[in-house]
Amino acid sequence: MTRPAYRARLFATLSSALALSLALTTPAAAQAPEYAAEAAVAAPADPWPFAASDLPKDPAYRTGVLANGMRYIVRPNGTPPEQGLVQLWVDFGSAAETDEQQGWAHYIEHMAFNGSTHLPEGEMVKLLEREGLAFGADTNASTGFDTTLYRLDLPRNDPALLDTALMLMRETASELTFDEEAVERERGIILSEISVRDTYQQRSAKDSLAFTYPGSAMAQRFPGGLPETVNAATGAKLKALWDHYYRPDNVALIVVGDYDPDAVEAMIRERFEDWQAEQSMPAATMGPVDFDLAGKTQLYLDPALAQRITVSRHGPWLGGPDTEEARRIRLRRAIGYDIINRRLERLTRLEDPPFRAAGLSTSDVGKEGRTTSLTVYAISGAWERGLEAAQEEYRRALTYGFTEAEVAEQLANYRAAITANAAGAATRPNSTFVTGAVTLLRDGQVPTTPESALERFTAHAHEITPGTVLAAMRDEVVPLDNPLIRYEGEAAPEGGAEALRTAWSEGMEREVSPPADEALTEFAYQDFGTPGVVAKDMRQPELGIREVTFANGVMLNLKQTDLQADRVLLRLNLDGGDLLNTRDNPLATGLASFLPQGGLGKHSYDELLSILAGRNVSFGFASNESRFQMGAGTTPDDLELQLELFAAALSDPGFRSAGEAQSRQNVRAFFARRNATPAAALGFARGRIISDGDPRFSYQDEAAYLGMTFDQLRASIADRLDHGAIELTIVGDIDEDRTIELIARTLGALPQREAAFRPYTENLSRSFTQDRSPRVVYHDGPADQAALTMLWPTTDDKDHDTNLRLELLQRVARIALTDSLREELGQTYSPSANAEQSRTYPGYGTFSFSASLSAEHVDEAREAMLETLARLRDGGIDEDLLLRARQPMLEAYDNLLDTNSGWLQIADEVQSEPWRTERFLTGRDKIAALTPADLTAMAQRFLIPDERLEIAVMPRPQASQSSQP
Repeated sequence: MTRPAYRARLFATLSSALALSLALTTPAAAQAPEYAAEAAVAAPADPWPFAASDLPKDPAYRTGVLANGMRYIVRPNGTPPEQGLVQLWVDFGSAAETDEQQGWAHYIEHMAFNGSTHLPEGEMVKLLEREGLAFGADTNASTGFDTTLYRLDLPRNDPALLDTALMLMRETASELTFDEEAVERERGIILSEISVRDTYQQRSAKDSLAFTYPGSAMAQRFPGGLPETVNAATGAKLKALWDHYYRPDNVALIVVGDYDPDAVEAMIRERFEDWQAEQSMPAATMGPVDFDLAGKTQLYLDPALAQRITVSRHGPWLGGPDTEEARRIRLRRAIGYDIINRRLERLTRLEDPPFRAAGLSTSDVGKEGRTTSLTVYAISGAWERGLEAAQEEYRRALTYGFTEAEVAEQLANYRAAITANAAGAATRPNSTFVTGAVTLLRDGQVPTTPESALERFTAHAHEITPGTVLAAMRDEVVPLDNPLIRYEGEAAPEGGAEALRTAWSEGMEREVSPPADEALTEFAYQDFGTPGVVAKDMRQPELGIREVTFANGVMLNLKQTDLQADRVLLRLNLDGGDLLNTRDNPLATGLASFLPQGGLGKHSYDELLSILAGRNVSFGFASNESRFQMGAGTTPDDLELQLELFAAALSDPGFRSAGEAQSRQNVRAFFARRNATPAAALGFARGRIISDGDPRFSYQDEAAYLGMTFDQLRASIADRLDHGAIELTIVGDIDEDRTIELIARTLGALPQREAAFRPYTENLSRSFTQDRSPRVVYHDGPADQAALTMLWPTTDDKDHDTNLRLELLQRVARIALTDSLREELGQTYSPSANAEQSRTYPGYGTFSFSASLSAEHVDEAREAMLETLARLRDGGIDEDLLLRARQPMLEAYDNLLDTNSGWLQIADEVQSEPWRTERFLTGRDKIAALTPADLTAMAQRFLIPDERLEIAVMPRPQASQSSQP
C-alpha cells in the first residue's frame, strides 16, 4: 500500500495545524473601483528561485513581477472544468509581531473585508454568496506564524466573477480602512475564537514550543494572540501594522483554473499595477534556535492528555537552493525516515505492543535550524517500556542502517506514487497547483512536471541503496545525545524528570542488534473460485451509469469518466453496519473499523504493507448507519489487485488480536478527554440525552469498550461477510468490460449473496426524547468556555421535497445565525445550523442551532437564537437571504459531475436505491423553485420554540467531581 513520506516541515506544519481560520466578513458592489495611480517604480531584482536551480520549471506556470514588486503566479488548468481558485499570499504572520501586537496579524485578517476604500463594511460575504460562494467552504482565510492567506474558490470561470475576486483581493491588499467602530465590533468575535481554541491540545502545543524553542518567535507569537493584546488593538494601530507588511513586494497573487493565462495576466496588471507603497519591513524570523540547548527535562500534566514523550535536539539548517541533487538527497532521507517509522509501526501490531505509536522526524525551523525528534505515544503506565523500544529502533537504524528489503519496499512505494502522478498529470486538480504555487513562494521549491519527476527518479533510483540512504540520514539527523526530554500526560511518571533522564541515558548504553533481512512473500489471494456470470447488464439512460448484477447477487455500478487520467474510485457497500447493534448488544460492530488491523487469514496487516508496497491499493473497513463500507482510490493497472484485496477482506479476514490492542489504547485516550472541551462533553452526552439513554445511540462505560474482542465481532458480522448483499460502485478511468471481467473472477466468484439489503424491521425504531426540559452538561476545560445547542425532531429523508426544503432552510438559518450571533452581537465566530434526515430510521431526523460561546454570554446567545428562530417562522426570510443561501447550493449541483467523487456520490447504490437518480436529476429545479414561503412553512412545521431540546454545556463547578453526571 502506498504510504506517504513521514517527514513534514515543522514551519509549515505549525502554520497549517495552528492557523486560525477566518471568515472574510464584508464588502459589496462588484463595479470596478478606481485606484489612485502613482508613478511606477523600477522592477526589483528577480525574486524567483529558478536561476539558482537546475530543475526544469513546469512551463505552464506563468510567474511574473509587476513594476511595483508584486509577484503573481498563473497556472491554467481544466480539472475541474470551468472553475478556478484565487489566493492572496502575504509574507506576514504572527512571528512578525511585537509583544504588544500579539494576535494583530490575525486581527488584520478578520478586518480584511470589514470596510475598504471602495467597499462598505458588511457586504462582502453577501456579495460572494449571491455569486454562489459558500461562507467558510469557498470563502476563507488563515493566519499562521509566517504567512496570511486569503482564499476564494470560484464555482464558475466567467471573467466577471474572476474580476470580482481580483477586486476583492486588491481591496484587501491596499485599501482597508480599519474603521474604529468596525474594529470594536470584530473584537468580540476574535476573543471568542481565542477562547474556543484554548483547548488542552493548544495549551500543550504552546508549552512545547516554549520548552523546545525558548525565546523564539514561535514560542512567543502564537497565532491568535492574547485577550489583553487583542483588547489593546485599535484601528489606527492595526492599520500601521498592515501598512508595514501589506506591500506589493511582500504579497503574491495566485490564480489557478480554467482560464486563458494571457487574459488573467492582463486582469492582474490592470488591478494591481498602480498599487504603490514604501519598502516593507525585513522578513520576520521564527527563531532563534539554540543549537546548544540540551539536557533539560520537562513534565507537562493535564488530565485530558495521553502520555507522550518527545526527545529532541537542534542543529543548523541544511537547506539551500532547490536543485536536482538536493531532491535526490531529500528522497534518500525520506526513505530512511519511512523505514524507521515502518519499524516502529510494526511494533504497534504486536499482541502486547510497547507503545501506541512512535515516530522519528527531522524538521526545518524556517531557515534558522532543524530539529530531530523521537516521539513516543506511550501506553498509560508503561512509558519506560515504550521509550526503550523506540530508542532501540532509533539507535539500530543509525548504527546498522537498513536492509535491502526495506529499501526496496520504500522505493516501490515512491516509484508507484511518482508513476501514478505522471500518468495522471494532464488532469490534476486545481488544489495541486495552488500547493505548488505556495511552496514556490514560501520555500523556493520549483514547480516541475510529474513527467520530469519520473525521469529524474528513474535516472537515479539505482543509486538509492542501504548505504546511500544511511549516509543521507546520518548527515541530517541531529544526534539525540543529552537531549531535551518533554513528557506530557495525565499524571507524572513515577520518579519524575530524573526517571525519564535516567531511562534515556541507560538506553543509550545498551547494545543493539542489527535488523533482520526478511524476504517479501507474494499476495496469496488470486483465486476465488469459478468466475461469476453476469445475470443483468443495463445502462441507465439519463446518466449513462451501467448497472450490472452477477449471478451470485453482487451488484455493480460503473461510470467511465475522463475527468482524471489514471484514477479510479471504488466504494463497496455491504449489508449490516450499525443496524446490527441492538439494545441487548449495542457494541456488536464496535470493533469494525479495526478489522483491517487484524489482517487477512494468510497475511498479517504488517505483512500486507510489505507485500503490497508499490501498489496503489488500500484496505479500510467502516460501519455506518446501515452499511459496512470499504472505499479506495487506485489506478487502472492496480484495479485488479484492489478488487482481490476487497474479495479477500470479505472471504478471509484475519481477526488477529493486534487490532484489539490498538482499540484499547484509543478507548483509554478517548475516555480521558471525553469532557475536556465543551465540544467533547456535548458529543459524549448528546446521543444519550436525545435517545433517552437508548444504548444503541449512547456511549457505554469505558469497561464495555475495553472488553470488546474480535471473537465478539466475528460472531456479529461473519454472516454478513459471507452472505450479506454487496453493491460496488466504480468510477473513473476504466474500461467497463475489462472491469466486469475482473469483478467476475473476484467478488463475482464469491459464494451466493443475498439479493437485497435487509430491512432490519425489528431494529428500525429510533425516537427523539419527549422530555424537552433544558439540560446542562459540564465540561472540565477553561471556566470561560461554553456551548449552546437547540434541537428539534424533524423527519427522515424519504420525501424529496421535504428533504430539499430542510436542507435549504439549514443554509438560511446558518446565515441568519451568523448575522445575529457573529456580526451583530460579536459573541462567537462559529454559529451553525444543521439538518440531518435519516436514510435508515423511519420518521427520524433532527434540526439544530449551535454555537461555541463565552460562559457569560449563554443567556444572550439564547435570546439571539430565539430571535433568529422567530425570524425564520414569521416571514423574515426575504428574497436576498434566500438567494445567498440557495446560490451556493445550485452551484454545487452544477459542478457535482465535474469530479469523480461527485459521480461516485450519484452512482453509489443506484440499484438498491434507484430513486437517487431521479433526486439528482430533479433536485436543481426543485431548489430553484423554492420560495421564502416554502421555507417559512418548514420552520413553522418543525421548529416550534416551546418544543426545542436545549443543551447548555457549562464549565463544571469547582466543587464537582470530574465524572460526568
